[in-house]
Amino acid sequence: MKQRTSKIGFIAILAIFLVSLFIQPAQNSFTIISYGLEEVKSENFDHSYSTYNSLLNKYVKNAKVNYEGFIDSRAEFKTFLKALGSVNENDYEGWTEEQKLAFWINAYNAFTIKAIIDHYPIKRSFSLVGIFYAPSDSILQIKGVWTKLQFRAAGKMVTLDEIEHETLRKKFNEPRIHMAINCASISCPDLSDEAYVPERLEQQLAQASINFINNPDKGVFVNEQNGKVKFSKIFKWFGDDFINNYGSKKLFNNYSLKQNAVLNFTTNYLESQQTKEYLMNNKLKIDYLGYDWHLNEQKDAMPPSS
Repeated sequence: MKQRTSKIGFIAILAIFLVSLFIQPAQNSFTIISYGLEEVKSENFDHSYSTYNSLLNKYVKNAKVNYEGFIDSRAEFKTFLKALGSVNENDYEGWTEEQKLAFWINAYNAFTIKAIIDHYPIKRSFSLVGIFYAPSDSILQIKGVWTKLQFRAAGKMVTLDEIEHETLRKKFNEPRIHMAINCASISCPDLSDEAYVPERLEQQLAQASINFINNPDKGVFVNEQNGKVKFSKIFKWFGDDFINNYGSKKLFNNYSLKQNAVLNFTTNYLESQQTKEYLMNNKLKIDYLGYDWHLNEQKDAMPPSS
């Protein structure tokens, strides 16, 4: 009888767990976030991103984000988000390539911050990923964060995945976007403490690439003792995006086209001449770094007093 009771208890617990996989807490609902229902002319759009830039200056330090600070400045942040949504699609088409690219990089990063603060503090979700894979404070705990949450930008509703894959990757021949957009995690490229702006976009993308490539914890780690080089998994996932711009330089002939492109890109932004020469003169074993999905927050940050 005792054994039968234990078996029934186990089945009941298992049933509750399986049901919980399909039931999300309120914080993980598929919220549609709609901003900027009124359209404005493009000449009124602030391409200097002064409001957003001010918030980044205040709340981003050493690639870590004070999300409580963004919550404290929610009204100011919402004003900027409204501006992104208020741009008329036809006016957007008249912008320069630099204006468009800066717009979408900033939109992606700002909407990611918005998703975090709307679910902050992040709690573990009842899902296989949430329980067995993702850290308890990870963006991965927000169900549908990239595919279901919607935001208004340039006259349409978009998800983060649509911005990244349908707009940034498809419509711009610029693989360095992967160094600029931030997924709110430790292993992501740094969230810049300033907004991307059209007139300095080339310089900013170059600096973002330098910062990432020369960070051995998340960009590129070279071990000259055993001939191994470990790249961020971003290059595993999106390495093909670098082929068009960096795959034609035949400095690395004994690798796949994708690896050749990534190695060319890497040596282009490595600051150590010694490491650069090592990569170019040795047959390397290529591997990938682990990806830390913990939230990129300032643990000891306190919102500024009003």
